[in-house]
Amino acid sequence: MSWLGALGPIAVGYAVFQALVGLLPDALYGDTARYSLALVSGLGTGLCAWLAGALMRARAAAGDAAGTLDGVPAQRGPGTAGQGGGAGPLPGLSAATYETLAARLTVFDDPLRGRLSGWPHALDEQATPVRPTATGTAYGLHTVLELGVPDGRLRASDLVETLWRLRLPDGGWAARSQGAVPRPEVTALVLGALARAGADPQRLAVEAEQCADRFRHEVEPAGLEMTHVVTTVLRGLLRAAPGTDALPRLRDALVDGAVTDPARQHRRCWGARLAPIGGRPIVPSPVHTAQAVVALDRAARVLGEDANARATRQDGIRWLLACPGPSHDGCEDLESGHESVRRPHPVDASRHEVLSVRHFSAAWVMRALLTPGARETAADEGLDAAWHEMLAGAAAAVWRRQSDGIWTWDGDDLAHPLWMTYQGLSALRAHAVWMYQPGD
Repeated sequence: MSWLGALGPIAVGYAVFQALVGLLPDALYGDTARYSLALVSGLGTGLCAWLAGALMRARAAAGDAAGTLDGVPAQRGPGTAGQGGGAGPLPGLSAATYETLAARLTVFDDPLRGRLSGWPHALDEQATPVRPTATGTAYGLHTVLELGVPDGRLRASDLVETLWRLRLPDGGWAARSQGAVPRPEVTALVLGALARAGADPQRLAVEAEQCADRFRHEVEPAGLEMTHVVTTVLRGLLRAAPGTDALPRLRDALVDGAVTDPARQHRRCWGARLAPIGGRPIVPSPVHTAQAVVALDRAARVLGEDANARATRQDGIRWLLACPGPSHDGCEDLESGHESVRRPHPVDASRHEVLSVRHFSAAWVMRALLTPGARETAADEGLDAAWHEMLAGAAAAVWRRQSDGIWTWDGDDLAHPLWMTYQGLSALRAHAVWMYQPGD
C-alpha cells in the first residue's frame, strides 16, 4: 500500500490547484495567469507535503535502525517492550544486555588507584571519561556472572580487581554520594559480588568482619533501623562470610521488625523501617516485605531457622499473595518507589548525608515468590492459584520495563541504572528456570 501513500502529496496539490482556479477572479490578467498561479501554488503545496512525509519516514527509519543513544537502547513506551519490537525471547534479551554492557564498559586510569575497568552508576552517564563506581561495577559484575561470559570483552577478573582498587583506605566501600566513609549496604553489595566471582575467601572474611563490626547500633543507628539496609547487609554477608557471628543478630533484628497488617488478615509484613520513628506507625510495604522474605529464605538455608523466624517469613509470603489488586501486572503492590537513607554527615554535624534509594518492586516480588520457601508455602496451603497469578503479573511488569535488554527508570535524568537491569534480568532468568519442564 506504499503507492497509495505516495498519492497523498499529489492529491493535496491538485486540491489546492482546483480551489485557486475557482477562487481567483477572472480579471486576474486572463485565464493563462489564473491557471498558472493556481498550478504553481498546487505544485508548491504538493512538494511541501511530500517533503514533510519523507522527513517523517526518514526519522522513523533512523530510529528503527539505530535504536540507541550513545550505546544505550532508546527508551520506549511502557507497553511496547517485548511486543514485536522488543528484544524477543530471553536468549535474545540476554544477548542484547551483554552487547550494551560491553559497549558501555569504561576504562579509567586513576592516578591513585590505578587502572579501573567497570561502569558508573547508570549506563547513560555522558561525562567522558566516566570513572567506574563501586556500586555500578558491583552490579555490572553481578550481571556479567548472571549472563555468563561468551567472549573476552568482559572479564570478571578485571572487574574484581577494580572493586578491590575502589576499596576505601580504612576498608569497606561507599556510594559515590557518600564520600570516604564506608557504608554497610554498599560494602555488603560489593562483598557479595566479589564472593560470587570467586574472590579470595580469607580476604573477603576480613572485610566482612569489619563490615559487621561497623554495623552496630553504637556506630550505625540509622542503617539498623532501615529494612533495605539490613536486608542488603544480610544477603551480602551470607554470600561473603556465611560463618560470621553477625548473621544471627541481623536475622533476628529483621524478624523482630515485622509488623501486623489488619488490612490483610493480620498477616505479618515489613515496612521501610524496622522501628517506628516519632510515634508514626510503620506502613506495610510490598517491596520491603519482598526484600525481607528473600533475605530470611537465604538465611534459613545457611543458618537454619526457629519456629518464630519460619512463621514470620511464611506470613510475609501470605501477605504478598493477599494482594487485592484485580490485575497484578498493574497493581499497586508492583509500583516502583524510592526512599532516602539519612545519616549524620561524617564531617559537618549540622548536615545530613542522604542516600537516595530506588526500588524495582516488581522484580523484588518476583524474587520473593521464586524462593524455595515461597513455593513450598503456596503448595502446602493451597495457594498455588494465587502464587501463579501474582508471579505472572510481576513477570509481565518486569518485562515491560525493558527495551533491548536494558531496563528504564522513568522520570529520572539517569534513566538506565545498572542495578535495575541486574534485578530485572536476574528475576526473569530465575522465572525461566522455574518454568522449564523437561519433556514438555
